[in-house]
Amino acid sequence: MKLIDVTNSYAVLVSKQLENTDANLVKVYSLGKTLVVHSIADSHIEVVIVNKMREVKDFEVEHVLNEILERGIDSDDLDIIRTKGVVEISMPVAKKKKQANEK
Repeated sequence: MKLIDVTNSYAVLVSKQLENTDANLVKVYSLGKTLVVHSIADSHIEVVIVNKMREVKDFEVEHVLNEILERGIDSDDLDIIRTKGVVEISMPVAKKKKQANEK
């Protein structure tokens, strides 16, 4: 299973996200039929995993978290919301920066 950067194919989505949110960086990845949108703002990091055909599997969420956020699904600093075919993951940036400074 590999995340493929397809940001260039979603230029409209990326520009709308940058215009209408506080995001500074937006990347779009493909995980087969599953789409992953990763955005970074000053105060938080968001990852949205979408599959219009079926529910997002736990192993897909775990893989995305490991690859993008370098975190496991049980991390205390993650806020995970699941709905039909969509998983939204949010993490405050302040905690990540603070942890990096402590090392």
